Amino acid sequence: MVRIGAFLVGLFFAGWLFVSFLVGAYSYVTEPPAKTVEQAFHLPPKHVAFSFDGPFGKYDKQQLQRGFQVFKEVCSACHSLKFVAFRDLEALGYNEAEVKAIAKQWAIKTPSVDPATGEASTREPVPADYFPKPFANNVAAAAANNNAIPPDLSLMTKARHHGTAYVYSLITGYQNQPAALLKQFPDAKTPEGLHYNPYFANLNLAMAPPLTADGQVTYGDGTKPTVDQMAQDVAAFLTWTAEPKLENRRKAGLATLLFLLIATGLAYMSYQNIWADKKKAA
Repeated sequence: MVRIGAFLVGLFFAGWLFVSFLVGAYSYVTEPPAKTVEQAFHLPPKHVAFSFDGPFGKYDKQQLQRGFQVFKEVCSACHSLKFVAFRDLEALGYNEAEVKAIAKQWAIKTPSVDPATGEASTREPVPADYFPKPFANNVAAAAANNNAIPPDLSLMTKARHHGTAYVYSLITGYQNQPAALLKQFPDAKTPEGLHYNPYFANLNLAMAPPLTADGQVTYGDGTKPTVDQMAQDVAAFLTWTAEPKLENRRKAGLATLLFLLIATGLAYMSYQNIWADKKKAA
């Protein structure tokens, strides 16, 4: 009797859940939820081609050096690269002396301790140091950036879907709010102190446009520094900071695939040879 009662109770709850599901599905189909302003106006990253695209792609060291220059002259005032050391720049084609000079001339000094007094101090960076943070702590960072804390950019292209294209699109995507947006969502006006960008998740961000005019950075290799070019270069550089071993990883992957193909062929031929007599006998 108890089992029958338990079965009926379970059947009742299962039926109730099924009816609730049908009612919810019907309501969703007949009265779908209204789109939010983010769903209606957020855009996917722009399509942009880079030398390192595809399984055989490689970094363009000239582009990486230009991207580092853009980071140094534009982005480093607010953003950090806490997982990148100055000596890592040798992978971009800089020699040891150039890396030492870059570290020594870096505008932000490395936190240190005065050995004589034990008090907090700063010193010139050396190649073994990681890039120093532009702000002492998050409180100072927020105070200088409209209450927003600039994120570290070391792994940014891995932290965002279509990372390289996302960075490029975000940098070049600043614009005035469309009239259609304000007409459809009158309460979604960009707040004062924020900037409209359809490639950002919630459409409004505290960071002002970092690249505002052609020639903002002067390239030493003669490349014309348009806003589009500078955005591509810094996006490529930030891809390298997130994936410094990209080329080696791809080479290892291709070698592994080749090995597996050869091993599979040898295994198949061994199988055929071992079982050939057995098959004939059968």
